[in-house]
Amino acid sequence: MSSELWRLSAHESGTLIEARELSPVELTEALLERIDELNPHLNAFITVTPERARRDAKAAEARALRGERLGPLDGVPHSIKDLEPTAGIRTTGGSMWAKDHVPGHDSLVVARLGATGSPLLGKTNTPHAGYKDMTDNLLGPPTRNPWDPTRTPGGSSGGAAAAVAAGLGSLAQGGDGGGSVRIPASFCGAVGVKPSNGLIPKWPSSDWYAGLATAGTLTTTVTDAALMLNVLAGPDRRDPLSIDREPPDFIEACRGSVRGLRVAWSPDLGHATVDATVGEVSARAALLFERLGASVEEVRIGWGRLAREIIHPTWAIHFVARFAESAEERPDWIEPSLLAYVRDGHGRSAMEYRRLLARRAELYDRVRQLFDTYDLLLTPTMPATAWPADVEPETPLFDRLPFTYPFNLTGHPAASVPCGLDHAGLPVGLQIVADRHRDDRVIAAAARFEEARPWPVHPPLLDRPAGLPEEPGRSACPQRGAR
Repeated sequence: MSSELWRLSAHESGTLIEARELSPVELTEALLERIDELNPHLNAFITVTPERARRDAKAAEARALRGERLGPLDGVPHSIKDLEPTAGIRTTGGSMWAKDHVPGHDSLVVARLGATGSPLLGKTNTPHAGYKDMTDNLLGPPTRNPWDPTRTPGGSSGGAAAAVAAGLGSLAQGGDGGGSVRIPASFCGAVGVKPSNGLIPKWPSSDWYAGLATAGTLTTTVTDAALMLNVLAGPDRRDPLSIDREPPDFIEACRGSVRGLRVAWSPDLGHATVDATVGEVSARAALLFERLGASVEEVRIGWGRLAREIIHPTWAIHFVARFAESAEERPDWIEPSLLAYVRDGHGRSAMEYRRLLARRAELYDRVRQLFDTYDLLLTPTMPATAWPADVEPETPLFDRLPFTYPFNLTGHPAASVPCGLDHAGLPVGLQIVADRHRDDRVIAAAARFEEARPWPVHPPLLDRPAGLPEEPGRSACPQRGAR
């Protein structure tokens, strides 16, 4: 059975551990073996922590045998995006400046996941500072998509999504400041959840993403996402933007219905150019909600361009504040597209930033008005499926992800769920958005959709991993860390 353990969802693994039919040690060893087998081809992990994972698994097994499990994730392994500080474990942030950085503390999300008894498999790859929709950096080879290793998994949580899709662990923490959970979820056929801003607190706190970013989840199923959200969500006084009330029970939300809900469907948010197949697949997926008892209406959106006009200068201003000195010292350590943001930010003023904040408030109000009428908004997650991994497209960044960043600007909860394949066999994602603080509704809608349209979970290519190409000419082995 151990050779097939990677196929288990987190919920399935936890249920078997609870029944003493599965050993956390056996599960962890099976996943570490699979990481050893596939990571040289995919580069999903930048640091693997086998000693830490084995130690955590042994402790979880002892608790399980005593009947003292800490909860449903005790003994079920997870991974952490390499932007989150992990005490005693290398944390690079995809940056040459931090290639050997070892923090002395855990971030809040790392600590919360660690407290569940879930073994830590390692740190997943990210572009420098998580700034783009591909997962490559100057530290090593790019991360590749398990559905087609010539393609990108998306970004910036591309390592996390590739790991989940490849069966390198069913639970992956990600972060989303413009789509960084939902984009790779769409490209890799995973479930990606960006909660309402403030539902998952941030500590240590950093505002250089203009309050747009939040931790999120990448999983194989909606139930697994709910298990993670039940752990990660909840107030913390160290984050002044933390929502100061107890979150919903997301496992209970998985049982919710969409019957009677009013659902808006937008194929383009009023301005996006969408691949024909992606449009067809996602439109069919949206109409499935009528079978589930909801009413679905195509709507014309007038605020998509407004969001586009806000996001680029907002990012440029914050990137120049974050990277101006570094760019002067070592411009060769910053990717050209990130360096372009820094240079753009130099020419922008405080007055312009003030106007951007006012326009962001206007955008929020217009999205709020949509949810005065509708309970859910559905869109394609991305306008296209995964593109080649080795060359960044010439299309400007925010024209490549027109559906995701608006809801970072407004703070609304959103999820991407797999809804089909294009003609090349690449996954297509459907984005589900709800009103602020109605994360339970996003989870309920995602769960009902998943139930109505089951997904293969893992790409068929991975049933024959011996045929995967290894990264040529460069070491694809991640650094090991023990802690």
